Amino acid sequence: MSDKKSILNKEVAAQKLHRMALEVAENLSGDNAELILIGVRQRGSAIAQKVGALLPQYMNVPIKIISIFFDKDIPKEIELSEPVDFTGKNVIVVDDVSNSGKTLLYAMKPLLDFYPKSVQTMVLIERMHKLYPIKPDYVGLSLATTKEDLVHIDVENGEITGVVVSSE
Repeated sequence: MSDKKSILNKEVAAQKLHRMALEVAENLSGDNAELILIGVRQRGSAIAQKVGALLPQYMNVPIKIISIFFDKDIPKEIELSEPVDFTGKNVIVVDDVSNSGKTLLYAMKPLLDFYPKSVQTMVLIERMHKLYPIKPDYVGLSLATTKEDLVHIDVENGEITGVVVSSE
């Protein structure tokens, strides 16, 4: 039997997304380069959409939101929702949970064919079990968990409705 614990509800998750949008605007203040948010499907894409919708309140730059998809167990074929030239653009790779850093690392692979102005990472939940040299730049909540714990972000109709930690 698994124990489940609610970590964030819909309202607190929305506050975290709003704060991360504000941090992005502060960090890129005065930079007029286009901003591209790459959401790792599905939950990272939902977060990218939400943050992307908040950013125009704070920034007056073109903002593009795309999705990336790959098999996290065998990340050979990486697909973008549309072809994009990242050269000279500020890019933020967005995922729901950072655990080992592997997903964020592989999500950056398509950027290697270009010369982006900057590349940053964003996650709603950061766990502390890094196996790869990836540290998210924007974090909604850092969470100390065991390796056996599972962190799940609930998304309904593109809305983040909660975050739950379960242990087996």
